[in-house]
Amino acid sequence: MEFCVEDSTDVHVLIEDHRIVFSCKNPDGVEFYNEIEFYAKVNCKDSQDKRSGRSITCFVRKWKEKVAWPRLTKEDIKPVWLSVDFDNWRDWEGEEEVELAQVEHYAEALDMAAVSDGRIGEEQTDGAFDFLWIGHNLYICTHQGFLEYLSLCVCMF
Repeated sequence: MEFCVEDSTDVHVLIEDHRIVFSCKNPDGVEFYNEIEFYAKVNCKDSQDKRSGRSITCFVRKWKEKVAWPRLTKEDIKPVWLSVDFDNWRDWEGEEEVELAQVEHYAEALDMAAVSDGRIGEEQTDGAFDFLWIGHNLYICTHQGFLEYLSLCVCMF
C-alpha cells in the first residue's frame, strides 16, 4: 500500500490487526489523514513501512497468507482516492500450476548440473554451462552468444 505525498513530514503510520492509520503533512503544512479498516485480519507484527521523498509505502502482511481478499477494505464501497497498483498485482488463480512447471524446469537444470561432474559446488565450469551459488540461489550461465541467469529457490540440502 502506498501513500503518495511528496516531501512529507511528521509522518505517522500505525498498523493494527484490523486497520491502518496514516497521517502526515506536505511541505505547505497541509495535514493528511487516512484510516482504513482492512477486509480481514493482518499480521501487524510482520508489517512495516518505508519512507522515501515521494511516498510512504506500507508492507502489510495478511494473517492468512494463501487466502485472496476480494478487496482491501472492510466496506463494500471503494474510496475514490484508493486504486490498485498493478505493478505489484499478484494473480492467485493458476499459481500452483505455474510454480509446479517452474520446479520441474529447475529440477531438469539441476539434473544437468549433477551430470556435468556429479556434484554441485560453490562454482563450477564445464564446456556449456557455468554454475554459481550465491546464498540459496543457483545461477546457471549458458554461453551461446549471451548469458542467461536462472534463479532457483533451493531448499536446504
